[in-house]
Amino acid sequence: MTVVQGNGQASIVADGLVKRFGPFTAVDHVSFSIGRGEIVGFIGPNGAGKSTTIRILCGLLRPTEGRAVVAGIDVARNPEGVRQHIGYMSQKFSLYGDLTVMENLRFFGGIYRVEGALLDERMRFAIDMAGLSGREDALVSTLAGGWKQRLALGCAILHRPPILFLDEPTSGVDPESRRRFWELIHSLAADGVSVLVSTHYMDEAEYCNRVALINQGRLVAMGSPSELKQRGLGGDLLLLECDTLGAALAAIEGTSGVRDVAVFGNTLHVLVDNGDIAQRDLPRRLAAKGLADARLSTITPTLEDIFVELVANSTIAGVAS
Repeated sequence: MTVVQGNGQASIVADGLVKRFGPFTAVDHVSFSIGRGEIVGFIGPNGAGKSTTIRILCGLLRPTEGRAVVAGIDVARNPEGVRQHIGYMSQKFSLYGDLTVMENLRFFGGIYRVEGALLDERMRFAIDMAGLSGREDALVSTLAGGWKQRLALGCAILHRPPILFLDEPTSGVDPESRRRFWELIHSLAADGVSVLVSTHYMDEAEYCNRVALINQGRLVAMGSPSELKQRGLGGDLLLLECDTLGAALAAIEGTSGVRDVAVFGNTLHVLVDNGDIAQRDLPRRLAAKGLADARLSTITPTLEDIFVELVANSTIAGVAS
């Protein structure tokens, strides 16, 4: 079981969670815990099991094996009780486009049984948070993506839940709107809200207190962004700059001492067993292929480098098993 972060109180506990759909295992013995006021990011490719795990923790799916406790409540035994203590944003936009901003807020207020003056107060907070003052009567279908997502977040927290599940909340949203959305998440965490958020954006992992890397239903690694980087890649990472990347990739891929090569923009990231040896030998090999302009330098791995390597290794291990 992962050590609880935050203030030491576990808001979410997953213990050996398994979810099978017939012969397919979507979640494979996943265990972790999340503390009060902690932001944990779920990172993984499509089909990794992120959404299925979140749906189990929300009480929307029953686990095949294992146990989940959210807000001190056993999810399998009392899913309705769990849903009273959480906010949830699905990866698909969940508001009603043919209703106005205020009508959506009132509708969700009714679902969460928030009424009267308290509802008015929380609706005003949601509108201010979403930056929609003056647009209260606008149809949601007419709003830009960033406004829609902030409004959806406002609807999800109308009842002030202590735990928030966000399933790819910034997918398809422009960078500025994503940044503001994360500012809202951090303000909620500062008030003690525990947040579990899945995302495909590696830069968003840097905003989390801890990151869970998931592949093929398995928890590959978990830790703070700095911890994951410090664990390293089991080798040295080099940056290769060259005018003809395709030729450089073909020249060094499969070379002794080269463990992996990946394209990053207009450069290559080259994972090698020994950086000193590689910086001596690779330029010679590249020059022999007519690529004397290639430039190599040692770099610090990013979370994306760590993720690619760990996922690749876990995929190979999964196939071997």
